[in-house]
Amino acid sequence: MVINTNTSALNAATQLDMNSANLSSSLARLSSGSKITSPADDPAGLAVSMKLSAQVARTNAAQDNVNNAISFNQTQDGYLQQVNTALSRMSELSINAQDITKTTTDRQLYQQEYAALGSYVTNVSTQSFNNVSLFNGATLSVTTDGNGGLFSNVGIDLASNSYSNAISDSILSLSGAKGAVTDTQKAIQQLASDRATIGANEESLGYYSAQLGSLSNNLQAATSRITDVDVATQSTTYAKENILVQSSTAMLAQANSMPQSLLRLLS
Repeated sequence: MVINTNTSALNAATQLDMNSANLSSSLARLSSGSKITSPADDPAGLAVSMKLSAQVARTNAAQDNVNNAISFNQTQDGYLQQVNTALSRMSELSINAQDITKTTTDRQLYQQEYAALGSYVTNVSTQSFNNVSLFNGATLSVTTDGNGGLFSNVGIDLASNSYSNAISDSILSLSGAKGAVTDTQKAIQQLASDRATIGANEESLGYYSAQLGSLSNNLQAATSRITDVDVATQSTTYAKENILVQSSTAMLAQANSMPQSLLRLLS
């Protein structure tokens, strides 16, 4: 037995340091909710989780873009529902104006309403969504995934000839009224086609939105499996490390008291 070098105390101290470090690490994981509190905990897992987290962010951004595009299309259709009402009334007026019992004054009243409805359609054609034109006919590219994939959102042109011809007609005369009937019918046919286009846009974008939502959930679940702490398991680990620290502390105290027994040999 020696005095200068207490090997037992050194070993106990080393073990105490290790157990204390493990206890601190366990406490950090429980308090943060993450099992990777420093790169040293899981270097490879940290790298993978960072890439997955970035992909989640891109996916969520793409879903925002898609949902905004859906709102854009819904706004378009909301306007076109009213345009349909206006064109239907204009078509009705063009038939009323052909009534042989109507006077010129009567037709002037019909024309006044017809022109007012045409002005409404013209005004709708200038509307925008967040300063983006709703009805200039431009096809817009919508980002549909975190890698920059695109969907072509087909545009609607309310300034096309199908609409402008009907708007510019006059029903003051019988011949003009007859021409207006034909033109409003063509406009309504074009409107039906345009609303079908909007419906197709919305349907496709809805699928993209659902797909992105599912992908985001799955990516977050994968990230969670790498980074999130299992509280039940870690609580057990914490309890074990806590007991080991207390045990190591007790053994270090015991090892430090051993040299005192040498006094008995010297007495």
